[in-house]
Amino acid sequence: MRRKILLPTDFSKNAWHAINYALELYKDENCDFYILNAFSATSNILDSLLNLEPGSELYEIAKSQSEEGLAKVLDMLTIKGYNNKHHFNVISQFNNVIEAIKNVVEKKDIEIIIMGTKGKTGSKQVAFGSTAVYVMEKVRNCPVIVVPKLAELTLPKEIVFPTSFKTHYKKRELKYVIDVAKKYNSNIAILHVSKEKELDKNQKEYKLLLEEIFDGVNYSFYNLSNYSVESAVNIFVESRNSDMVAFINKKHPFFSSFLATPMVKEISFHSKVPVLVMHDLRN
Repeated sequence: MRRKILLPTDFSKNAWHAINYALELYKDENCDFYILNAFSATSNILDSLLNLEPGSELYEIAKSQSEEGLAKVLDMLTIKGYNNKHHFNVISQFNNVIEAIKNVVEKKDIEIIIMGTKGKTGSKQVAFGSTAVYVMEKVRNCPVIVVPKLAELTLPKEIVFPTSFKTHYKKRELKYVIDVAKKYNSNIAILHVSKEKELDKNQKEYKLLLEEIFDGVNYSFYNLSNYSVESAVNIFVESRNSDMVAFINKKHPFFSSFLATPMVKEISFHSKVPVLVMHDLRN
């Protein structure tokens, strides 16, 4: 069975780095990679979509630039070296990035999106660009791995999974982190972040449920108290040289800070390790 993986690109160095991370992560598997570039004819995407039509000069110029950029990516992949397990498809689509990604995920039955954290216009003051944040928030039927430009192209030996033990998980929600952990014999470091030192009855039940879900993979429990979630994950990743952070984007106060723009600006670990975002299937 071939995997179907979406690789959005704006032709930035970060996007190219994310493509290389994807190739390394799945170097031993049969994969169909879909390299997507969403283009608009002007900097105002809404104006482009409303007023420009195929055949207009600006539209054709933007379309040509998109297609030429994708051809260059294929040339770079050829130069990099051919892996006969991998097949590449390029898609140039006149659309805003989020809608283009949603369309391809749906039509091609994509199982995961792998993309850079920031594109060509990304600010050095923020960890995630707006596109990455919107994909993590809005494309809720497909997990996404966002890859910082400083992330090493190494296979994950330790995946940090922060939790408050205040919400229950379902095995199918965590399927992808389990899949990665089994594939690379990774340890899932379950990091409990809380101001309280003792777990209440519900938290103990949710912890047991998580143990059942992770049965069959390597996992271990850790606890950090008196820290914000951001600081705790930061400290943990830095101290252990962890290779990935994974969490479920639930509609829950504990997780909302991860994707809220003000908080995103403050999380420094995002600049060093890939982040796997899965989704609450009840939303």
